[in-house]
Amino acid sequence: MKQKQLVELLKTKNIVIPLLFLKEYKKFDVTLEEFIFLMYLKDKGCTFVFDPQSMALEFGLQLKDVLELISKLTDKKLLLIDTFKNDKGIREEKVDLSLFYERMSTIISESIVSFNEEPVDSDIFEMIEKEFGRTLSPSELEFIKAWANTFDSGVIVEAVKEATLNGVSSIRYIDKILYEWDKKGIKTVSDVRHFLTNKSKQLKEPVEVFDYDWFDDEDD
Repeated sequence: MKQKQLVELLKTKNIVIPLLFLKEYKKFDVTLEEFIFLMYLKDKGCTFVFDPQSMALEFGLQLKDVLELISKLTDKKLLLIDTFKNDKGIREEKVDLSLFYERMSTIISESIVSFNEEPVDSDIFEMIEKEFGRTLSPSELEFIKAWANTFDSGVIVEAVKEATLNGVSSIRYIDKILYEWDKKGIKTVSDVRHFLTNKSKQLKEPVEVFDYDWFDDEDD
């Protein structure tokens, strides 16, 4: 289905797409067409009788296209086609969207967790204040909170020690150290110590000086 057809479909059909679903639809690993069809199914209820011919008429698609969409969404574990006996004892099929709602619930939970700030070990604040010999400002506290969302507390401690060793008591200087470490793929305390050990060895390596007698250098 082309984008123009999708636009016309949204204009002519009563398909309600919650803003949250629209923002997160890519996390379902579906195409835009599959997503809109899924929203059409959602508006019919969590479970309902599976009638692909009626769906084709309502959605403005060929029967084969509806069956293909149902098959794809089933394969992606966003819906189930189950069987049941109606009031007359006749076996029928029904569409069950429980899997879709379970997936949506997981996505919402993950979004909430990522939105909330990770708790920061108060020992880090106290350690930095002790190293600096003063109380941290609100902006400096925000820097440290941001670090805690990216780095292990041990790595932050090592960065503070490195700054202090260089005689610098500056949050921005520590931030620069962490930035450079992150670029080098340094993620753990072990990585930090390995990097600093190698750096120290390189600085201690003697520079080879050639003993050359410039005064006796004569052209043959």
